[in-house]
Amino acid sequence: MIKERRNFELVTEYSPSGDQPRAIQGLLKGLENKRKHQVLLGATGTGKTFTMANIIKNINKQTLVLAHNKTLAMQLYIELKELFPNNRVEYFVSNFDFYQPEAYIPSRDLYIDKDAKRNNDLEMMRLSAKNALITRTDTIVVASVAAIYASQDPREYGEVFFELKVGQKISKKELLSFLVRTGYIRNDNALAMGEFSAKGDIIQIAPSWTDSFNLRISMYGDEIEALDIMDVLNNTVKDKLRMFTIFPAAAYVTQWDKLKKAIENIGNELEERVQYFLDKGKILEADRLAKRTKYDMETLEEFGVCSGIENYSAHLDFRPPGVTPFTLLDYFEKDFLTIIDESHMMIPQVRGMFNTDRSRKETLVEHGFRLPSALDNRPLNFEEFVKKLNNVIYTSATPGDYELELANHEYVEQIIRPTGLIDPIITVLPTTNQIEVIIDNINKVVEKKQKVFITALTIKQSEDITSFLQGRNIRVAYLHSELKTLERNEVLSDLRKGVYDVIVGVNLLREGLDIPEVSLVCILEADKQGFLRNTRSLIQTVGRAARNVDGRVIFFANSISQAMKEAMEETERRRNIQIAYNKEHNITPKTIIKKISDFGIMDSKIRSEIDKINKSKKDKAKQKEKLIEGIRKEMLQAAKEQNYEKAAELRDIILEIQSD
Repeated sequence: MIKERRNFELVTEYSPSGDQPRAIQGLLKGLENKRKHQVLLGATGTGKTFTMANIIKNINKQTLVLAHNKTLAMQLYIELKELFPNNRVEYFVSNFDFYQPEAYIPSRDLYIDKDAKRNNDLEMMRLSAKNALITRTDTIVVASVAAIYASQDPREYGEVFFELKVGQKISKKELLSFLVRTGYIRNDNALAMGEFSAKGDIIQIAPSWTDSFNLRISMYGDEIEALDIMDVLNNTVKDKLRMFTIFPAAAYVTQWDKLKKAIENIGNELEERVQYFLDKGKILEADRLAKRTKYDMETLEEFGVCSGIENYSAHLDFRPPGVTPFTLLDYFEKDFLTIIDESHMMIPQVRGMFNTDRSRKETLVEHGFRLPSALDNRPLNFEEFVKKLNNVIYTSATPGDYELELANHEYVEQIIRPTGLIDPIITVLPTTNQIEVIIDNINKVVEKKQKVFITALTIKQSEDITSFLQGRNIRVAYLHSELKTLERNEVLSDLRKGVYDVIVGVNLLREGLDIPEVSLVCILEADKQGFLRNTRSLIQTVGRAARNVDGRVIFFANSISQAMKEAMEETERRRNIQIAYNKEHNITPKTIIKKISDFGIMDSKIRSEIDKINKSKKDKAKQKEKLIEGIRKEMLQAAKEQNYEKAAELRDIILEIQSD
């Protein structure tokens, strides 16, 4: 297929400001000088995404943006989609809402089958990303660590694209056979994504990569008479086409002649492995492996797919043992740009994927649950990942040692905020009588209608502080890792609405905690050693007070640790630069104005409904299902409006209600 070549069009009413122009110029110069690794040290709230968008526009290459979790990836996806409305901006994360990998625990003789709740919307977006990379040069893909997991050979995937044209000679049987071979399922009743119906001379296809329309193919004998884009809800014609490209409905699609050979190779490996177990006297393992694998082979032969097909990816791709698997990265053109957001979090995550996956699979192979070739269905190891990258920009407020070393400890800096806001003042106070000092500070902050974050080192300490503050009539809530999405959203929304004045937690580094009303952050035991009190974590936590013009931070400690010293020196350095810039340009800092999300209001209503259902004597299951159906409609509507962050939150809420 010939790839469509287009330029990136950055659509915005804003121009780069502050030190964004200097950052953009510096990074572009590095790319022109063939620097493979560059670091953007960007403080919170300085508009790193806008800077990256300008880089993408100027460099005009396919771009991969890596983020360390789905939430952050979704935020970046939404921002970039708004900035590049005329280009392809795609989203590629795990296609499961819930995923329990297949595993075996020998000490308990316990086999845990794969348990997953597949999200069709995410699968649709993954396929859309692959299709865009193969067909368009102007493509940005925002991805999580899912980008380094095994995928089909892009050449094989690209070979099963199928172009239909009005007037084309093709038999109905041939067309239906193609659809089945590329993963589509026949359903002559109610179509869902990845399905087709065939009634008389009309074939209707619900594409796998979008839910915004169906394709209706009108046949006249062995000729295509018309290609119509159909409205899904009203079944009316939205558009008439002369040509349409059909992409595969499944992530793994293999042509029939190659599939037959792959099945033959699976059979050969099975025969060798069964003999290996028999020679070792492991009759149970031999029998288990033979039954499981033969069932999969029969399913593959009949339908072209099987449950757990990814475990046979090495055979389907005809890869020898140990050879690097294909991943999303192989779908990009050779000269592509990679942006690693929050690199201090993303790089360690990529490092850890291979060994974790390998350990689990080796146990499965050893006990006859999988063939040895399943080991080659894996994520890239770190060295393989690095080799696949061309030009890389690492962005973080606190870059890691790895990326700084690659960039020869040079970095482009962006610390001026468009709002004029400066980094908060840091004060160090002794731990003696610290709670009374905190209460005194809370009262002063609340008088200004502002909010407070308190971060402790242990769950027990956080709970004790919360209880004590409640006893002093302070409106406080405890934010911890066990809170479900529904409860967490509600707590944060209630903080902004004034229900609470204080949030206490252990790890307040998570996304979504950039709340402009927070003007004071108290860090207890700031001088202790560990992840939550190292230099980078302290700087990140200090940044939680950088959205408010009155922002300040108190370190409670009996001594000044090296991490505290470095965090205070770096914050003071940034403050001085920011203050000088504001003075030179006559800028008066302003607190960020951020609309209060409707999640909390919506969550409160949902929780109220759940409470009513739990107290009801009627059929609770039926009432819950009715509630879920209503939320699901809201979720689908949010997705159609491209409000994917809201849709993702609603999806999590549905899962939580179902699990109760």
